[in-house]
Amino acid sequence: MNDIIDYRDMFEAEASKELSEEIENNLEAFEKIRKNLWIETLLDGEFDANNAILTLHAGAGGTESCDWTEMLYRMYSRWAQDKNYNIQVIDYLEGDEAGIKSVTFQINGKNAYGYLKNEQGVHRLVRLSPYNANNKRQTSFSSLEVIPLIEKDVELDIPDDDIRIDTYRSSGAGGQHINKTSSAIRITHFPTGIVVQCQSERSQHMNKARAFDMLRSKLILLKEQAHAEKLSDLKGTEMKNAFGSQIRSYVLQPYTMVKDHRTNIEIGNADKVLDGDIDKFIFGFLKYNKNDKGENNG
Repeated sequence: MNDIIDYRDMFEAEASKELSEEIENNLEAFEKIRKNLWIETLLDGEFDANNAILTLHAGAGGTESCDWTEMLYRMYSRWAQDKNYNIQVIDYLEGDEAGIKSVTFQINGKNAYGYLKNEQGVHRLVRLSPYNANNKRQTSFSSLEVIPLIEKDVELDIPDDDIRIDTYRSSGAGGQHINKTSSAIRITHFPTGIVVQCQSERSQHMNKARAFDMLRSKLILLKEQAHAEKLSDLKGTEMKNAFGSQIRSYVLQPYTMVKDHRTNIEIGNADKVLDGDIDKFIFGFLKYNKNDKGENNG
């Protein structure tokens, strides 16, 4: 790459337009290769290359938080679309008045989990409330959980006595079977307290298979994180979905700014962030995490 830059500088004054464009194109190509190699050094976790399953839950704030959850769902959907990733909704619960109480969706694409794993946590919004007659400033919260979709060739035994399977009627956005049959599935894992559910598929059997995939992925990830040898050693963790626990704040009033409280990265254009432009936060934390571990990211 340095040779190309030297060549450009040497012949810049006398180079033809075509040659100048060729040199600039080569520089762009090499920069893309360099960036991809740098990303590979950051995404070296066991499951980083896997698809990702995201679950958003509205927190403190009522209808405001449901609306905020829908805004976050749109933000991550737009980010995935810009990456040419595929999105599949697994479970969806509408808010009582507006927005989304909870939504689980899968983002399919290389390194989806690696990119998104550090987005897990509580996201805080500050804005003038569109649902308040006095137009008061309102703070809302929504929590995001991110897990990798782990392939079935990773063995994990889940005893029947450790789970309960419930069926219920689908609700919210969906196909022709919504609200007509009890095809949705909820699986509760007693040793950890983990609950997974799926209502997006067309049959109870398919929803059950998808729910088991999510449960397996959560348990395997939990085992990896806890270095546990037995499922009986595992304990679920509860994240407080309110003040004091946010990883990132999105402020729309009285000024606009999005700030990550872990890296202190700030972006003034909040609208651009909410439209899916979150790579600065994603790569910033990946780099920060490498440095925190004393590793060289190049």
